[in-house]
Amino acid sequence: MTTGYASTRSTALVGIDARVVDIEADAVPGGAELHLVGLPELSVWPARARIRSAIFNSGAAWPEAKVTVSVSPAIPPVYDAAADLALALATLAASGVVPPERIAGRVFLGELALDGGICPIRGVLPAVRAAVTAGIRTVVVPAGCAPEAAQVPGAVVIPVTRLGEVIDRLRSGTLDAYRYRPPELPDLAEPPDLSGSPELPGTSGLAALPPSPPSAPGVDLADVPGNEAARRALEVCAAGGHHLFLIGDGPATMLAERLPGILPPLSVEAAREVAEIYSLAGRSDSAPGARAPIFSPHHTSTPAAIFGSVAANRPGAVTLAHRGVLHLADAPEFARPTLDGLSRPMDTGEVRVTGLGRTVRYPARFTLVLDARRCPCPQAQACTCRPVDRRRYLARLALLLPRVAVRAPVEWENRDGGAGESSAAVAARVVAARVRAAHRLAETPWRTNTEVPALELRTSFAAEPEAVELLRSAVNTGLLTVEGFPRLLRVAWTLADLRGANRPDVDDAAGALELWKGADGEGR
Repeated sequence: MTTGYASTRSTALVGIDARVVDIEADAVPGGAELHLVGLPELSVWPARARIRSAIFNSGAAWPEAKVTVSVSPAIPPVYDAAADLALALATLAASGVVPPERIAGRVFLGELALDGGICPIRGVLPAVRAAVTAGIRTVVVPAGCAPEAAQVPGAVVIPVTRLGEVIDRLRSGTLDAYRYRPPELPDLAEPPDLSGSPELPGTSGLAALPPSPPSAPGVDLADVPGNEAARRALEVCAAGGHHLFLIGDGPATMLAERLPGILPPLSVEAAREVAEIYSLAGRSDSAPGARAPIFSPHHTSTPAAIFGSVAANRPGAVTLAHRGVLHLADAPEFARPTLDGLSRPMDTGEVRVTGLGRTVRYPARFTLVLDARRCPCPQAQACTCRPVDRRRYLARLALLLPRVAVRAPVEWENRDGGAGESSAAVAARVVAARVRAAHRLAETPWRTNTEVPALELRTSFAAEPEAVELLRSAVNTGLLTVEGFPRLLRVAWTLADLRGANRPDVDDAAGALELWKGADGEGR
């Protein structure tokens, strides 16, 4: 068996971001040894065992040489086994089992099973995108990941199922002949057909998009009885991206579930971001496509489940709700550190998780919907709570509520007559308001009113002087905090967008104050 040098490429994930890594192998005469350099220390032995067993069980002889395989740049402390296939092929190519030139210029992805099978991996979408961005179009992936990988524009995807199959195709030079060809379905990377539809300048096609369908079949705002104030609050939050607090024993969960149904469809860029997140989480089958996602974690969820994990390199609930809705039912039941930890992503649109000597960033631009009862009593039980118990119960939200600009009561109502307004009717107004905001923000990095910085609200996007004065007087009387002032200006902008005005007037400012006061007649 000959000895020599070979190189190929794979990828490594750091949070939602992937990077291409170079894999080099060098074989010299000596005993049958394999040394792996550039992997996390605790991953070296398992990777070496998988590679050795997979090669034996694929019918190939183990190289009678001392083989050193190097990964550069070194993979971070978490190795998810996606480079197993590349490591094995570099080992075999350096030993002369397969031609070295046939593994160069390609990216190989796949975890090896002990029997030589090639297992699907998480994060194939960001991995393939990183390869194409680096100028490497041909990507070999596990067959189960091929439909997902083919969504990346410009990628030439070759599906494989077993290591022995890859070895045979490399020896015969027929690997490229097995390119994956997806069925004739709309591609995630292709924009919708907007021909013949009106479009405002700078809105990137948003004006032509139809309202998003309900978040699930049979889920419609018309099913929610009464609660006009909460329905209006829902519409305002959908139009401006504001956070929402619902208080009372009413149908808060029903309302939260219907919020995605009145949000506009995701743009191509946003849909791709969400798809990559769900790919990294191993939830590609449940990716929402062009519909805004909604995620509702249980109050017993661990911090890793909420914010993400460095050790598992897996996003949490706040990231799975990116570009959609994060719903915390019975919010005061969540652990206080979890509630307090949400304040950072609410302000920045991302979450940073630290561990294993590094910090991982996950995107987290969501609309938060909090709901809570007025006291800790179960709904079916007559309330025996003291006022101090009620205050202590809601005080758990003390760090979050100042960041929530829209509040509304929810109650169960017995109502006669026809159904309420449908999701489609509300969504049409939301899309129109979003188009106006997109036209105004076209030359800025912001998408919705809630993202506009406070400085810009005083300069580039100033409201009518009477509107500003009304909100300033609310600050002077103690009804509104200094931090709450720009938040209500953003809500006033959304109210102006909903009624088609050029900028907020005093009525919009008054409406923002009413939404801030919420159920209790005063902001908290």
